[in-house]
Amino acid sequence: MRSVSIRVPGSTSNLGPGFDSLGIALRVYNRVDLTPTPSSRPRITSPIADSARKQATQLIADAARAFFRKTRQRSFGFDIHLSGHVPIARGLGSSVTVRLGTIAALNELTGGKLSRTDLFRIVSDLEGHPDNAAPATFGGFSAAAMIDGEARCVRLAVSPRFRFVTLVPDFEVPTPEARRLVPATFSKADAVHNLTRTAIITAAFAKGDAEALRGTFADRIHQPYRQALIPQLPKVIRAGERAGAIGGWLSGSGSTIICLAATPETAPAIAKAMLRGLPGSEVFTLAADPTGFKVL
Repeated sequence: MRSVSIRVPGSTSNLGPGFDSLGIALRVYNRVDLTPTPSSRPRITSPIADSARKQATQLIADAARAFFRKTRQRSFGFDIHLSGHVPIARGLGSSVTVRLGTIAALNELTGGKLSRTDLFRIVSDLEGHPDNAAPATFGGFSAAAMIDGEARCVRLAVSPRFRFVTLVPDFEVPTPEARRLVPATFSKADAVHNLTRTAIITAAFAKGDAEALRGTFADRIHQPYRQALIPQLPKVIRAGERAGAIGGWLSGSGSTIICLAATPETAPAIAKAMLRGLPGSEVFTLAADPTGFKVL
């Protein structure tokens, strides 16, 4: 039986005020290699730490069930090998890489009957929100939402000059824990603050206008509350901005912090400054991924 390999980009979501809506695909990848077997269930063949194996197994099983339910095909077992460089529980869309990689591989094996939009909607339903699923599927910048119960997104290209200076701390932030800290209601002033800045961010990325983005990443909906889990957040962002960054944000629910460099030349100084704000972290300078997942 033939195997299928899928490469899926990691992604950063929210971009500050665009809570559960905005996302960008990044040039950091996970890979899913899937081979059908006579078994009745999925089996992970790659070495995964015990703490991550249980979660990955559940993500894969749920994704497979969703795929077979959507396509109304008879389910089958498979071996799946997970590899790559998207860190777990760091706010870079690792769960989407597993879910989307699994579903895209099954789709390829069974004749590719589902479109990219179909795959995006299945993964969004599994995730509960589309902000990482959209860029991982389509690449580039995306504004996404659940509208009338269905995931929808608009994709934009990202300027090839932009660099995303990505600081990954040496500690995890589980998404459920981070979501519990976000209040259920917000003031009108905070809602308007985020809505206006989200609109400007989207328009500025559409134009590739870095200067129009300056000052727009400030958030009042989730970052002030999640800062309890990443207390160095404002310090790291300020350090990046003083070194030349357009601005910065908590990637997803954290713990990763990202600052936007308008050009590749400004990225090294920004990376050094951010690292001084949170020593012991890893720092990567990434461009945006323009294509989304890819069948290898």
